[in-house]
Amino acid sequence: MNFLAAYIQSHLTRKDDEGATAVEYGLLVTLIAIALITGATLFGSKLGDLFTSVGTKLGS
Repeated sequence: MNFLAAYIQSHLTRKDDEGATAVEYGLLVTLIAIALITGATLFGSKLGDLFTSVGTKLGS
């Protein structure tokens, strides 16, 4: 009986941090994705123009 009480107590008092860690990683990945999409949207055409200009100058 003592073993059963110890077993139940250990399962009731243990901390499970895996779920919180997965949520934190999910939020981090989401924020990075938002930053990349925003950066690509804001600077995408400017970078395209820059590469076109450099390509034109190298081709001349």
